Amino acid sequence: MSSLRLRKPSEEAATDAVLNRGDGPTIIIHRRRWRLAFLVIYFTRALESLSKQNSDNPREGDCPSLPDVGPKILSNLVREKSFESLAQIGGVKRLASILMTNLENGLSGDETDLMRRTNIFGANKYNKPPAKSFLSFVLDAFKDMIIIILIACAVLSLAFGIKQHGLKEGWYDGGSIIIAIFLVVIVSAVSNYKQGKQFRELSKESSNIRVEVVRDGRRQPISIFDIVVGDVVYLKIGDQVPTDGLFVDGHSLRVDESSMTGESDHIEVNRENPFLLSGTKVIDGYGRMMVASVGMNTAWGKMMSSVSRDLDEETPLQARLNKLTSLIGKVGVSVAVLVLLVSMIRYFTGHTQDDAGNREFTSGKTKLEDVMDAVVRIVAAAVTIVVVAIPEGLPLAVTLTLAYSMKRMMGDNAMVRKLSACETMGSATMICTDKTGTLTLNEMRVTELCMGKEHVSVDASKEIATGIVEVLLQGIGLNTTGTVHMRPSESVPEILGSPTEKAILSWGVSKLGMTMDELKQEWEIVQVEAFNSEKKRSGVAVRRRGEQVVHIHWKGAAEMILAMCSDYYSQSGTVNVMTDEARSDFGTAIKNMADKSLRCIAFAYKKFDGSLAQFHGKLEEDGLTLLGIVGIKDPCRPGVRRAVVSCRSAGVNIKMITGDNMHTARAIALECGIFNPEEDLEHEAIVEGVQFRNYSPEQRVAAIEKIRVMARSSPFDKLLMVQCLKQKGHVVAVTGDGTNDAPALKEADIGLSMGIQGTEVAKESSDIVILDDNFASVVTVLRWGRCVYNNIQKFIQFQLTVNVAALVINFVAAVSSGNVPLTAVQLLWVNLIMDTLGALALATEQPTNDLMLKPPVGRTEPLISRVMWRNLISQALYQVIILLTLQFKGSSIFGVDKKVRDTIIFNCFVLCQVFNEFNARKLEEKNVFKGIHKNKLFLGIVGMTIILQVVMVEFLKRFANTERLDWGQWGACIGLAALSWPICWL
Repeated sequence: MSSLRLRKPSEEAATDAVLNRGDGPTIIIHRRRWRLAFLVIYFTRALESLSKQNSDNPREGDCPSLPDVGPKILSNLVREKSFESLAQIGGVKRLASILMTNLENGLSGDETDLMRRTNIFGANKYNKPPAKSFLSFVLDAFKDMIIIILIACAVLSLAFGIKQHGLKEGWYDGGSIIIAIFLVVIVSAVSNYKQGKQFRELSKESSNIRVEVVRDGRRQPISIFDIVVGDVVYLKIGDQVPTDGLFVDGHSLRVDESSMTGESDHIEVNRENPFLLSGTKVIDGYGRMMVASVGMNTAWGKMMSSVSRDLDEETPLQARLNKLTSLIGKVGVSVAVLVLLVSMIRYFTGHTQDDAGNREFTSGKTKLEDVMDAVVRIVAAAVTIVVVAIPEGLPLAVTLTLAYSMKRMMGDNAMVRKLSACETMGSATMICTDKTGTLTLNEMRVTELCMGKEHVSVDASKEIATGIVEVLLQGIGLNTTGTVHMRPSESVPEILGSPTEKAILSWGVSKLGMTMDELKQEWEIVQVEAFNSEKKRSGVAVRRRGEQVVHIHWKGAAEMILAMCSDYYSQSGTVNVMTDEARSDFGTAIKNMADKSLRCIAFAYKKFDGSLAQFHGKLEEDGLTLLGIVGIKDPCRPGVRRAVVSCRSAGVNIKMITGDNMHTARAIALECGIFNPEEDLEHEAIVEGVQFRNYSPEQRVAAIEKIRVMARSSPFDKLLMVQCLKQKGHVVAVTGDGTNDAPALKEADIGLSMGIQGTEVAKESSDIVILDDNFASVVTVLRWGRCVYNNIQKFIQFQLTVNVAALVINFVAAVSSGNVPLTAVQLLWVNLIMDTLGALALATEQPTNDLMLKPPVGRTEPLISRVMWRNLISQALYQVIILLTLQFKGSSIFGVDKKVRDTIIFNCFVLCQVFNEFNARKLEEKNVFKGIHKNKLFLGIVGMTIILQVVMVEFLKRFANTERLDWGQWGACIGLAALSWPICWL
């Protein structure tokens, strides 16, 4: 086998030396081409040697081994699009024999063979850049401006504290700020690290797409990661080419190579241009390719290895919150500066007194050291105000909420590909949905057949003339992208293809006795015009093997095919002229079937007047003979009507956009509850795509609100509708599954693609993938979106109440007496338990049906609503009144000293936040305890907060600067805090 091996390094160096000999520019320019030619010649000789050895020394029972050629030559062959190299090898068929691939039956599927190919040529996986380490997230958290301000405050507080109280006790304030910063940074880093990990898992899930290959003579779906070199892969419109490969056969196959080359031209792939690059997208036709390179050896693999997805994506809501946090921080700094100035003026003008009641500052008499101590105390109070003013928990709360929601949505059949989609979906005012597979089950079957002017039972194939059945079977079995495979051990054949193709093929096999293999042996396909959503029909030109006469078959939307026909077959087999009366009768039959929500597909046929030599490849589209019309039933999904009603009650309108005709679209819309004849005027509520397209911009804007259904629509019509709705101020969600839906999915505020029937192009263009293709899951996403937005609003109200109350209390106390009742340690403790535990408690509230009874937020609604301002101000005002009363009268009311009074103020303040956390659960409802038993985490967090507060007051006296309280004082604190519930109710 030594002759089969590639060159050794020494041989390679020698070859390079030969190629590099001489300094002429021509040799330098062509060096690369010569090297490639040398490799190809060597490769071809090695293969000839292998063939000779295998023919000379056949060993019975031996499994033929792959040639030891390595993946580099095959990789260069396709990536360089080298026609010369392919020609020297002997073409695609010769390469297939080298790779031991049967182009008809594919690989054997034997595990040993597949493993050997993986070992030699690699797996179809990419080496992605390493994930960011936890330390990177920690460093990123330290770059936050709020954290930088807090660090500056910590340093100042530490310096002043040590100066004032000595090292033993002076580090408490500054040290506590540092501990708080550390905890906030760690929680933020852990959350972002977990979120990054979740994104990678979702990315892996979304990239694990299914592709169809032929193995052991059977077409079967496999994971893209399981493709090996030599596999024969099926490609259709909307697929992303999974590997580098070579065209085997197909028709009208065109690919978009813009993702690889940057050129927007669509490249036709055929035997003259057989190269297919991974990552490119099929935009027309269908075909089969043989895999030549996988994974890191492909053009896409080389590019993907250097690209990583940005996991630090900032959502619009996070951006708004960061601005809000920055604004509050600026207000806090301004208040702190004001306190600093007022306190300094009061001190230096002699308006402050020490503990003994003596004047603190007298010009020329007060010692410099005492002045410095007083200045340090005043600056420390100002720093404390800055610390309490900064709501550093807001962005963290959003991160926690989004991460939690994304995980839960995955369990509800929604895979979020873009973070901002979670919150944006909560603001949606309009959903534009397609029909097939989303509103319907996508389980199609032929239920009606119209031949001539009569309806024929789909089971009564014996009633139809034999000649028509033969021609009809040609139209069914040859004009299709589906396949029928009969397994030896089973009686029921395996049928693959789109749902419509499967329904028609199933009818042909079970009711008309079609044998696909016999048809393909008897007939040869000459030309194909593939189906797409613009034409809504597909055509094929065929000839019987050994004959020259060409037969043309068309299949597609019934009214479009009917318009192309000049004759029709009756059930008995006679050909009749398509008179106006007959055309009208067929139109009525199509309408009647469509009114039963059937999809109408017509078959037409024409024998080409001439031989194969005279056929120029363009399929004739007139003078056809109508063979028959079938009605295909696709029942509505159970629960769709209920989901539509749910959206309507939530103030979200539904528009159905479909390629079906007006009557079918109306019937489905009626069945789903999208169209209501009692409320909607039919001529305004149901339009065709061409009608909408031909409106003037002003007419479109005027009509858009009334339209419920758009039938016979093109992808451009869908895009036009989305643009028009956004122009009207709607937040638009769009569902789609096809390649041509990509522009509308990108244009929409939220693009929702289908996980089962959706093409890879559609999924790449979307923000959320609906894993079960069900409209009810779209409603679930809407509910989750509203839940996310609502939870974040709850936390904002809760957090700002804490900040406003603390800021006002410390400001008034500092200006009036020069002392602040809440120390930096205590305020940071409040911030910490409220920011982390409070955020977690409110972020994990589950979506409820009540959310679907409110109108959508829309684009312009402010983040802090009027209801939130009402709740926030009332609670903050109550807390300020209670705590200032305790500040000025607490010592006399309770008969305690200053230190116990300050502890009561601190304890009462924290317990007010605990009780207010219940109020924040329901922004607009009186019963704030509704459904609380379902949220065990919330109750656990509240319990944990109370326990930690008891520890802080009773056991950490020196650190927290507190004194122990007796039962009466605890009872008073709890009673005052509990009054926030009746205030909320009022």
